[in-house]
Amino acid sequence: MSLMPTMIDLLARARVDLRMGLPVVLTAPDSAVLALAVEPLDSARLNSVRALGPVSLTVTARRAETLKARIYDDDIARIELPSDAQLDWVQAIADPSDDLKTPMKGPLRSHRDGDVALHRLAIALVKSARLLPAAVICPVAHPAQFAKSHGLTVLPLAAANPLLMESSPLHPVAAARLPMDAAEAGRLHIYRPEDGAEEHYAIEIGKPDRNAPVLARLHSACFTGDVLGSLKCDCGPQLRAALAQMGTEGSGVLLYLNQEGRGIGLANKMRAYSLQDQGFDTVEANHRLGFEDDERDFRLGSAILKQLGFSSVRLLTNNPNKISMMEKTGISVAERVPLRVGETDFNRGYLATKAAKSGHLF
Repeated sequence: MSLMPTMIDLLARARVDLRMGLPVVLTAPDSAVLALAVEPLDSARLNSVRALGPVSLTVTARRAETLKARIYDDDIARIELPSDAQLDWVQAIADPSDDLKTPMKGPLRSHRDGDVALHRLAIALVKSARLLPAAVICPVAHPAQFAKSHGLTVLPLAAANPLLMESSPLHPVAAARLPMDAAEAGRLHIYRPEDGAEEHYAIEIGKPDRNAPVLARLHSACFTGDVLGSLKCDCGPQLRAALAQMGTEGSGVLLYLNQEGRGIGLANKMRAYSLQDQGFDTVEANHRLGFEDDERDFRLGSAILKQLGFSSVRLLTNNPNKISMMEKTGISVAERVPLRVGETDFNRGYLATKAAKSGHLF
């Protein structure tokens, strides 16, 4: 028996470290870097890192496009940190909140030589920590010794990268009867991922036949819409309408996946809302922050359905990406059931953007 942390444990630890502003050490066979998330970075740590050697700022290609920085590495850009750059400059590169007020951030010089695998790993880690996707990177020598002397988490690229690309296995934690407005015959199942991330839920209505396509909904958590009744989206009405239809038909499964803001987290979602107030649509706001249109992992829903014993669904959705992901992961979609509810004067543009740029069907 070993009490040593596994790579999954170390990834979870690294996410917490990054959120706290601590660096992590990322290693490859012939190189190693110190990586810090920009969002919680403070001046003292920035100065400490700069004392170690040359420092660069890694951002996603989406953010680099906004900054007009050259992109030599496809999906990321490595921006040289000027010798006189202070913390406010670094954070302004990562955070688009003042882009319209001070659009000229440069001139910015992008690096174009060398292996970028560790820089990509840093961005993937920061994204998984639900932080702004930007990292300060500094090469380090003797990484094991360096990490031990500073008490830092070490992540080898070969072991960490595959785990970040996969969905963490989900395990059932608890389930109990839950009478609801939509149906008295309700049951709530809780699933916990191995990587320490947010738990996900399955709401089972009635006793669905495991041998027939089940009426199902993949619903991503939306605190503002589901809880506060926000008029900026149609999430709350969709949640209630899906449960109501399942109650009317007598059976169904709603998967409530904790992937707020299309997978970028509530804080970044509020940043996107602030950018929308400046005139950008949903997709443009995500891109300016450095994210893709949609960062969610619908494989989680497929995994829960399989654990519950379902192999075929009648999917309540307007999103064709959910259908294709179900099919790719072994869940047959017998029927797409449209869910047209919740349009308001406040979200009409949002819905139009989903149709025009994300392919949603209305």
